[in-house]
Amino acid sequence: MQDTTRLEHRLTEACDALWDLFVDPRSAYLDDTGQWWDSVATNGQAGQGVSVPFATEQQLADIRNQVRHLAATNEFAINGIENRVSYLVGTGHVYRACVRKGTHASAELETEVQTVIDEFLEVNHWQARQQEIVRRLDRDGEVFLRYFVDSHGITRVRFVEPDQVATPRELVNVPEATFGIHTEPRDVESVLGYYIDGQPVDAAAIQHRKANVDANVKRGLPLYYPVRKNLRRIDKLLRNMSVVAEIQSAIALIRKHRGASRSGVEQFVADQSQTTSAGSRTRQLSHYAPGTILDAPAGLEYDFPAAGIDASNFVAVLQAELRAVASRLVMPEFMFTSDASNSNYASTLVAEGPAVKMFQRLQAGLETDDRDVMWRAVENTALAGRLPNDIRRLVDIQITPPSLEVRNHLQHCQVEKIAFEKGILSPQTWSLKLGLDYDQEQKNLAMHQGEREA
Repeated sequence: MQDTTRLEHRLTEACDALWDLFVDPRSAYLDDTGQWWDSVATNGQAGQGVSVPFATEQQLADIRNQVRHLAATNEFAINGIENRVSYLVGTGHVYRACVRKGTHASAELETEVQTVIDEFLEVNHWQARQQEIVRRLDRDGEVFLRYFVDSHGITRVRFVEPDQVATPRELVNVPEATFGIHTEPRDVESVLGYYIDGQPVDAAAIQHRKANVDANVKRGLPLYYPVRKNLRRIDKLLRNMSVVAEIQSAIALIRKHRGASRSGVEQFVADQSQTTSAGSRTRQLSHYAPGTILDAPAGLEYDFPAAGIDASNFVAVLQAELRAVASRLVMPEFMFTSDASNSNYASTLVAEGPAVKMFQRLQAGLETDDRDVMWRAVENTALAGRLPNDIRRLVDIQITPPSLEVRNHLQHCQVEKIAFEKGILSPQTWSLKLGLDYDQEQKNLAMHQGEREA
């Protein structure tokens, strides 16, 4: 009995050792992307910084590089970002200076501020730069804009790569200087400066836009980080489906010789084929013209493997993965996959639809950050003496993004017409809603009237 028990233990140990050769016992502590699970303190409470999946600059750089690779190579990831750019920015936002209510600023001052804004938009190619801002924010989770001002007060903005913002070696042990951002000792939201390429830069010269993290986290998190594993599986699934279909379709037919010897089969192949040589290899090729009819002798069968291809079995799995990624973006599936067979555009982009609500929320954040940039350009002009120092008290800046909802344009215009006739809607705001420049349109109308009178 003891011998039997001892042999059983030895057999169990041998099986366990054999199992470890195929299954890594550490895999229980890794997620399906190969990353370690977040650490937990001994008292069962989450460790410090668990709200984000990075604790060091190197970990953040690794995450950013993973998502950058997907954003550059995965066609679905590219499509998702480009659609977000199209809906959030579109052909560009409209920026208009107007006299702030409760003040008595002149129309000339309003025109001067509008000239400064138009100058800034032209110098910085703002419409293209705004598209890049959205693309960078989704890809990297953050955007750094640096201001440069010349002697005439003209402001130019340039991008700073996230990798350039890093803590110098001599400050690695200073808690308030982590991740290349120097803050107040007990307030990470009060930024004092940034370290760019090892050099300190005042916070006033930088605008930092970050996404997908809490306010007390210094750096942003890329949009596709939670679904990067899904995007990798989508790539592999598409590749495998295509390769299998390619192999199956490449083999035109398989001849089955019933009861024939190997030498007989080889002789049959030689008689039916042409011999070609490529280097040291010899290949037997048979050419069949379109519409060829094959006559099989007794004992010879033809099998066509391409007839068994059924890619639909894998398409359902692929669609499930794509829907998982689309849900992260809070976008309808067709916006992410470009497959509109199961979607209705009109019913998707209604005023109360989830996608519209999401885009509106993102547009509001974009407007807030853009307004800060516009005010920086206006105030720098004021410091150069081209505008009054209290310009912010006298003038406001209105921003109108592209419309998102699918609507009845005739009915909408009728509502605006009633509001205009009742004195609720001004012609300037009405022009802004139509994407027109009111002042320019008035000049065009005056010129048209002059030509008619002449």
